[in-house]
Amino acid sequence: MSLRLGDIAPNFQAKTTAGDIDFYEYLGNSWGILFSHPADYTPVCTTELGKTALLQGEFEKRNVKVLAVSVDSLDKHVGWVNDINETQNCNVGFPIIADTDRNVATLYDMIHPNASETFTVRSLFVIGPDKKVKLTITYPASTGRNFHEVLRVIESLQLTSGYSVATPADWKHGEDVIVVPAVSTEDAIKKFPKGVQVVKPYLRYTPQPNLDK
Repeated sequence: MSLRLGDIAPNFQAKTTAGDIDFYEYLGNSWGILFSHPADYTPVCTTELGKTALLQGEFEKRNVKVLAVSVDSLDKHVGWVNDINETQNCNVGFPIIADTDRNVATLYDMIHPNASETFTVRSLFVIGPDKKVKLTITYPASTGRNFHEVLRVIESLQLTSGYSVATPADWKHGEDVIVVPAVSTEDAIKKFPKGVQVVKPYLRYTPQPNLDK
């Protein structure tokens, strides 16, 4: 059974390049990204892990911990990390799970038999501090992920979890947001002192509420 939005993300214990971990303990009260890779020493995966390493400071600013998954062995991971650091000019500082028994891949439905019976697809899960699944993205093996988009979605998730707003198409940090339909326009005017722009009764904008300006 595949995980759906709002489901509790399964806990697990695993061997990683940073030692043995318990997933829930690793996350603590942070947000989390768990993302899988078809195999070590593959070109697209190498660029993805490199990009994630280069953006690690941005994830940390947003209280997000990253954890990668590959079905290859720990020894292979260690050698591969050296290649990633060399070719992508980075320093991979987040753990990579050695999921040789496919335990994590099975828990998170990362193996899609019609794509490959042995390798994981490019699955990515964003998990909230409440350990619930907030986002799922699945890419084919041939297409690298856009990690700036992952950051954008996390900013939206964190913003909308604390305010009665949603983010419009292509929204970026600092842009206006949408008042959710559950809040009346009268209440929205009281709730959002920066102002409410009513385009339609169901389409109302307000400046991003968690910014000083």
